[in-house]
Amino acid sequence: MEKKNSNKNDYWKSNIKYVTILLSVWFTVSYGFGIILVEQLNQFQIGGFPLGFWFSQQGSIYVFVILIFLYIYLMNKLDKKFK
Repeated sequence: MEKKNSNKNDYWKSNIKYVTILLSVWFTVSYGFGIILVEQLNQFQIGGFPLGFWFSQQGSIYVFVILIFLYIYLMNKLDKKFK
């Protein structure tokens, strides 16, 4: 029984670590790039639009979708490890 509880704890620690890292990346991209650093990023252009505007309007959404797929990949790998 001790090994089973240890496996559960290790699984959830890994899961929380993944969630924390991925949400930190999303926060940095959406809040940091889209709001805080917008003036510095607006010096650059993507498709004719300022980079800060792009991050606040589209970039954070794209990054969020990529992070969802990355989370799925990581969780499938974690599930196989603890199966």
